[in-house]
Amino acid sequence: MFSEFLVKSLIKDYQHTEKTEVRVKYGYLGGVVGILANLLLFTVKLTTGLALNSIAFIGDAFNNLTDVASSLVTILGFKLAGKPADEEHPFGHGRLEYIAGLIVSFLVILVGYELIKSSLDRILHPVPVTFSLPAFLIIIFAILTKGWLSLFNRYLARAIDSQALSATSFDSLSDMISTGCIGLSLLASLWTSFPLDGYVGIIVSGIILYSGISLTKETISPLLGEVPEQELVENITKKVLSYEGITGVHDLIVHSYGPGRHMASIHAEVPSNKDIMELHELIDHVERQVSKELGIVLTIHMDPVNVDSEELMRMQEEVAQILQEFPQVQSFHDFRIVGKNEKENLIFDVVVKSGMSKEEEKELRKAITRKVQEKHPHFFCIITIDKDYTAQG
Repeated sequence: MFSEFLVKSLIKDYQHTEKTEVRVKYGYLGGVVGILANLLLFTVKLTTGLALNSIAFIGDAFNNLTDVASSLVTILGFKLAGKPADEEHPFGHGRLEYIAGLIVSFLVILVGYELIKSSLDRILHPVPVTFSLPAFLIIIFAILTKGWLSLFNRYLARAIDSQALSATSFDSLSDMISTGCIGLSLLASLWTSFPLDGYVGIIVSGIILYSGISLTKETISPLLGEVPEQELVENITKKVLSYEGITGVHDLIVHSYGPGRHMASIHAEVPSNKDIMELHELIDHVERQVSKELGIVLTIHMDPVNVDSEELMRMQEEVAQILQEFPQVQSFHDFRIVGKNEKENLIFDVVVKSGMSKEEEKELRKAITRKVQEKHPHFFCIITIDKDYTAQG
């Protein structure tokens, strides 16, 4: 595969896509290849357009020249995203890659808008089209070039999970389709004078506009802050729980500051009857190891759990059974009993999906308290609602 050959030939350590410098090289490669391909198409189309005195060809040539801007945006985006952290941006500049993808997405929408305008104009004001073999061959060459460019950028995008390169890939695909409409009208001119390209262009422009808007949403989502990848969530949870002395985890929150730049915090449950200094040393060790293994910055909050109280363990089991009646509750933690005799409080946190409203939270607390007091009237429940910020859908 030629795309793979280019990557292996031009990018040292191409396998290590988790490294910022390698990601930047992938972005540079996509941008440089895009510039060279679009300059080639510009030159060929402009030469053909001048030779045939074809306004359509000359216009399409300058459209390829504007596509060079998309490639420059990609290069600039990766260059800025690869800058190290500074005083103003202590978590780096990785999100600039998303902004580069957003700009390219806007350019895709612009292509769709311009295509729908020209298609409507062709329907309302039909122009006779005369078939030309040299022109048709140039169009075929342009379609093949743009098609390969789209596949090449998609290959790079998948290799480093890049929204910017995904947008660039679709930008090339939309150009390929637009050029295809010109080729269709040229070919159809052999049999009919009906402006078929105008109607096909309307359909194609609708597809391009829809895809451009979808790309925009995809690039805005990580800027706003989205649910982390489940693989990362599972890896963090699994690795933290793998250490002896940690009995449970909860309250995992992951923040992304660009591709491959994650900060996470998690609460780790430890037995309260262990030496506090040993536990502190354990937590520090786990933070360092997991951060290194996963390429993230991990902070762990230590939650001591009372394992010596028989009453606490018995009530925890009973509450666990009660909570099974509430499908919106995913788990519970930080369970403890405060007070004595007739004034005892059960204090615990329950985890629910992040979409639950304040009113629904209030009703859930009341319902759980009611169920507990049916069996143990002297207990009052103090329940904290925790949101699960890692669950998708």
